[in-house]
Amino acid sequence: MTFDINSPILFALVALIIAAVLAQSVFFLVKAWRRGVAIGMEKKKLRRIAATAAVFTIAPAVAIVISVITLAKDLGLPLPWLRLSVVGSLSYETIAAANAESAMGLTFGQAPDLTATQYVTIASVMTLSIMVGIWLVPVLCKKMQNQMVVREQKDKKWADIMSAAMFIGMISAFVGYVFCDVSTVLQGSTAGLIPVCVMAVSALVMLLSGLLVKVLKVQWISDYALPVSLLSGMASAIPITAWLG
Repeated sequence: MTFDINSPILFALVALIIAAVLAQSVFFLVKAWRRGVAIGMEKKKLRRIAATAAVFTIAPAVAIVISVITLAKDLGLPLPWLRLSVVGSLSYETIAAANAESAMGLTFGQAPDLTATQYVTIASVMTLSIMVGIWLVPVLCKKMQNQMVVREQKDKKWADIMSAAMFIGMISAFVGYVFCDVSTVLQGSTAGLIPVCVMAVSALVMLLSGLLVKVLKVQWISDYALPVSLLSGMASAIPITAWLG
């Protein structure tokens, strides 16, 4: 039997897992609602909070749908749907999938129909890699947090510097991936500049959003700045790719 990355069986398995995740969300939503009523919060206020939270999930959800479509070209719909509905992100999933495909001699975005072995390998790399962060949290984060608290009590300035350094270190891992192919310009290819230009567009949109919040006091934009910058970068990739090729 020929392997199909969009097999109905895969859709059924993914749907079961996502249904379990949604059931957890509904469970905690009901618990939170009952707790709010128990501590004296008005139901009108609770409904307004719920409605506001629902509205503010629309823009990020659009970005996630586009991310699923981006990955679906190589991996089909079920796997990206599962990964980006649970603990995944476009930046991580793309890097993990591209690295796995590269190790097998494939090119991300241009891979032919995957075999079952290739599909399982890519799925394993994407899943096992991100699970490292899940088990590191209970093992290391409590100790790190305690040390940060102690450091902050002794010297708040250095505690702030350490927090900023860890954040910058995390971002640097992704920025390095953006610039890793820039050297191809020396070989006569401008394709390595595409991710750099896309990042520049996203950064510019984020900067403009920040200026609108800071200067014009348009506070609601802060809730949509990230998904809008993400969508703008994705949209810009089309003309930039046509330009730099």
